[in-house]
Amino acid sequence: MAKNNVSVSQARRYARERALQALYQWELSHGDVSTVRKEIIERQEMSLVDEDYFVKLFDTVAKDPDAIDEKLSPALDRPIEDLDPIERCVLRISTCEFMHHLDIPARVVINEAIEITKRFGADQGHKYVNGVLDKLAIALRPLEMKKSG
Repeated sequence: MAKNNVSVSQARRYARERALQALYQWELSHGDVSTVRKEIIERQEMSLVDEDYFVKLFDTVAKDPDAIDEKLSPALDRPIEDLDPIERCVLRISTCEFMHHLDIPARVVINEAIEITKRFGADQGHKYVNGVLDKLAIALRPLEMKKSG
């Protein structure tokens, strides 16, 4: 839901960014999922964030990363553990969206991942993320990708 005159798409972008921060923190700390989620909600600016979407993304990835990685791994050129941590988290969020949020077009998922990686990731990380997600979208949403060419 949009709030504070922020569009739904912008509120979702902020939710993805907070999910990235939470997953990164969770991965580094090996902390409890609910503790990390609570810390992000309490300590980060959340007034512009689609908080429900943030929780869905973070919880889905953090509670069963192996299920996400199983879908993601065939599109990778190296083991998932060898990826830059930011890129790994962005790719997991995008994979989650491909799998569980079919209302969001694949091209939107890819574009959002590229923009977030440009903002938070390594210098050329967005190019790698784009290539992986293009392959993954064809595998997970073949009809949609065929239509959009």
